[in-house]
Amino acid sequence: MKYEIIHEEKYQQFTARLEQEEEAEIAYAKPQDDVLDLTHTFVPDAYRGTGLAQELIETALDYARRHNLKVVATCVAVQKHITQNPKYKDLLR
Repeated sequence: MKYEIIHEEKYQQFTARLEQEEEAEIAYAKPQDDVLDLTHTFVPDAYRGTGLAQELIETALDYARRHNLKVVATCVAVQKHITQNPKYKDLLR
């Protein structure tokens, strides 16, 4: 299943708007201009196991790659995703 994920730079997150006004998100901080610290991923219970978290994480990692940013994986889900998908390891700071 694919979700529309938007970058809300003002709130420092990538957000998927879901049914009944629910949202899923991956939040970040920018401790330096060239660093994206992915701090947490949230998916409502009803959407867990659908691949939504992976889509959010990959959207954020692809954004970092396109903008030549290094990534700090504070979020455990991001750490796990990068371990399972070595193509993103070069982004780690």
